Amino acid sequence: MSSQPLLQSAPGKRIALPTRVEPKVFFANERTFLSWLSLGVVIGALAIGMLNFGDRPAFISAFLFTLAAMLTMAYALGTFHWRAKSIRLRGQAGFDDKLGPTLLTIVILIAMIVNFVLRFTYESKEKNGKKN
Repeated sequence: MSSQPLLQSAPGKRIALPTRVEPKVFFANERTFLSWLSLGVVIGALAIGMLNFGDRPAFISAFLFTLAAMLTMAYALGTFHWRAKSIRLRGQAGFDDKLGPTLLTIVILIAMIVNFVLRFTYESKEKNGKKN
């Protein structure tokens, strides 16, 4: 039996050992994907409700909310695949994304502002039309 270490390296060099990725990391990625997907479904349900039970401004707003729901779902899928690939390749970089949620929030905020503006202008036109 030798007293030499099993893994020998030159002085000053480090030995790269394979790292094990815990299954909980994959499940956390999937959980985050499902959370974003459920948000997209809620926004889509809001759009369907506005489409079915609304008037002309609600129809236009429903289109914008449908667009926001589709963008949310596409973002969720893209982020899921990006993180899964990074996990499989054992990437050590951060998995956070500051740009995506910010842009989705801005899209939803724009859809809400358009909804309110259309609602108020539509109601003011109806009031002016009834007075004349």
